[in-house]
Amino acid sequence: MFGRKKSVVGLDLGSSVVKAVEVTLDGPEPVITGFARAEVPQGGSVQEAVAACLQQGKFKSKKVVASVSGQNVVVRYVPMPKMTDQELKQAIRFETDKYLPFDLDEVVLDVQALTRAPSSGGAEGGPKAANGDQVNVLLAACKTKAIEERVQLVQSQGLTPVAIDLDLFALANAWEMCGGAPTDEDQGGATRAIALVDVGATRTSINVIVGGETCFSREINMGGQEMTAAVARRMGLEPYEAEAMKRNAETHELEVNTAIGPVLEDHVSDLMLSLDYVENHEGVTVEQIMLSGGGILAPGVCNYIEQATGRTTRVWNPLEGLRVDSDRVNVEELEAWASTLVVALGLASRVRSE
Repeated sequence: MFGRKKSVVGLDLGSSVVKAVEVTLDGPEPVITGFARAEVPQGGSVQEAVAACLQQGKFKSKKVVASVSGQNVVVRYVPMPKMTDQELKQAIRFETDKYLPFDLDEVVLDVQALTRAPSSGGAEGGPKAANGDQVNVLLAACKTKAIEERVQLVQSQGLTPVAIDLDLFALANAWEMCGGAPTDEDQGGATRAIALVDVGATRTSINVIVGGETCFSREINMGGQEMTAAVARRMGLEPYEAEAMKRNAETHELEVNTAIGPVLEDHVSDLMLSLDYVENHEGVTVEQIMLSGGGILAPGVCNYIEQATGRTTRVWNPLEGLRVDSDRVNVEELEAWASTLVVALGLASRVRSE
């Protein structure tokens, strides 16, 4: 009853900005008790930004959850016969050659049986589901070296890594912790889904949620840096100047929109391929897109994606439904960067399983 409160810091190691959010459990309720961000210095390292971020945040907790993403990570959805969790972990090792581009001895594997049954189309890259005796299994693989590098980086700051997660899964965890509305069966028989889309500097994470559970996830190697580069070329600016103009384009909105238009078109084309795939193979209808990440801070991005996809599109504020300790957190600054903190919050949500 009077036990020590549990806290965890979620550390989002972006290629251009490091974000950290501390979440503390007050009973069953998660409370934001710390926040900081630091840009990776030009010519500097992510480690420098981490040190600056931690110094600025003055977090009480030494426990950290970080994440990995990009080419070191593969996620697949595989139909498998129903079996116990222990049997599944053994059986999946004999299936990895079909789904993974890595050697088994160079990766860490994790599997989870999903409640949603496999579709008739089967998993991406996998066989078609045969009958009701099968389950959809989420198979995640990450190169061991990438995990070890994350662990070493965290430990070099005198902190304790309690977990290394995936950016893709952090989106779903943030959605759950922040009280995201569940999706359910549509009147027409199709299942309603929501797409969580986080646009970072160099890549975009997509996680499609059905009934509170992930049914599709993918990373696209495209992000906000392409928009910044387009503005820099058009306006004859240095990258840091173009980034500032992209985010605060009140006086140059037309020029910025003209510059980023072709990049956004390519981005939306890739996004639509993913949404069409999941709708056709999973029998769902993606009704809404929730946008987050630093890559969506340019004006007009949300409206453009909504018009181009024909789906209701909102900028996701993950602070909605969460309590903030205003004595320890600069609330105004936190709210200003809210949409860029989804991954960090999703990582910090691991405090609930500590």
